[in-house]
Amino acid sequence: MERGTHEYAEDKRNENILIYVNGDIVPRNDAKISVFDSGFLLGDGVWEGIRLHNGQLAFGREHFARLYEGAKAIDIDVGFSKEELESIVMKTVEANSMNSGVHIRLIVSRGLKKTPFQHPSANIGSSTIVIIPEYKTAGEKSKTEGIRLFTVHVRRSSPDTQDPKLNSLSKLNCIAACIQADKAGYDEALMLDPNGFVSTCNSTNFFTVRNGEIWTSTGKYCLNGVTRRNIIRICKENEIPVFERDFSLTDVYSSEESFVTGTFAGVIPVVETDGRIIADGKRGAITGRLQELYAELVERECSAK
Repeated sequence: MERGTHEYAEDKRNENILIYVNGDIVPRNDAKISVFDSGFLLGDGVWEGIRLHNGQLAFGREHFARLYEGAKAIDIDVGFSKEELESIVMKTVEANSMNSGVHIRLIVSRGLKKTPFQHPSANIGSSTIVIIPEYKTAGEKSKTEGIRLFTVHVRRSSPDTQDPKLNSLSKLNCIAACIQADKAGYDEALMLDPNGFVSTCNSTNFFTVRNGEIWTSTGKYCLNGVTRRNIIRICKENEIPVFERDFSLTDVYSSEESFVTGTFAGVIPVVETDGRIIADGKRGAITGRLQELYAELVERECSAK
C-alpha cells in the first residue's frame, strides 16, 4: 500500500489483469516493451491517469485533450485519433470485465529507436502505446484524516526549461521532491514556483483556505490538473469564493484549511505543513463539502446506463 494521496488497498485481481501493448492485449507478466523504447531510454512521452466509474471514463474528454496537447507540444504522432484511442482503452477494460473502482494508466512514448540517442531521427516506426488498468480505490484514511506536507527545495520549472503543464513521462523533478519529503517523514512534497510562491505538490494540486476564500496558484507553474479545474468549477457553481493567485508559505501556515486534488483520490485534506498544524489537525468543513460535491460531480459525469 502506498502512503498519502495514493493510499490504496491491495487487490489480488490485479495479479491477472490484461494490459494493452501496441495492438495486443496480454497478461500482466507478458506485458513488455523494448529496451530501445524512447520512454524507457529518455522518458520521452506523455501519459494520463484516468478513473473508470460505472463503465465510463471519468472526464475522459479532458484527459484525452491534455494527452494530445502534450503529444503535439513535443511532436509525437500518437497514431490514432482521440476517438480511436478511447475505443482502445475501453476494449482493454472490457477485456478485463472492469466496471468501477479502476485506475487506468495510459502511456504514449515516441516509440522504438535504432540506437540510444535522443534525437527523434533515431526513431523507427510508430509510437508505443501501453494501457494499464488496475483495480485501485483510494483509501478512506487519507480522505478523513488528511496528509502532511513538507516544502522542498526542488522548484517547479519555468516553461522555457520544461513546461510544467506538460504531463511528460520524465518526472524526475517531482520524484526528487517526493524523495526529499519522504526522507523528512512527510506524505508529499509542497513545491514552490521560480519566484518563491506556492505552486503545487509533487503528484497533486494544492489549495488553501483563508477567510472563507479558496486560493490556488495561478497555474503558470503546475500541471493543469483535470480535478483542479473541476474543483474550481464546483466552487464557482456553488458560490464558493475561489481565486487563482500568488501566495506564500506564510499564507499557508496561517490558513484555516488546506487540501490537495488529483485524479486518483479526488480531494484530500492537508492537516500539517512543515510542522504547522492546519485546521486543528482535522479535515475542515469546506474541504469536507468539496469532497461531497466532487463525488456528486463524478456520479453525474458517469451516470449508470
